[in-house]
Amino acid sequence: MATLSMTQVAGNARNGRLGLLKSQLDAALARRRVYRTALKELQSLSDREVADLGLSRASFRHLALETANRG
Repeated sequence: MATLSMTQVAGNARNGRLGLLKSQLDAALARRRVYRTALKELQSLSDREVADLGLSRASFRHLALETANRG
């Protein structure tokens, strides 16, 4: 018969929480990379290109945030 000590159980729970925290952090960093890339690309557009797309520079952060959260 197998038995688990309280230390083993607590250690497994801690590792599970740390694993979850790490995966959440990894996802947040990935979204941040997408946001920064999208924002940089939008900011590189000329005024003519921005006007042709029917955008305003004031909306760039919102558009980049939407792009990052879409994934």
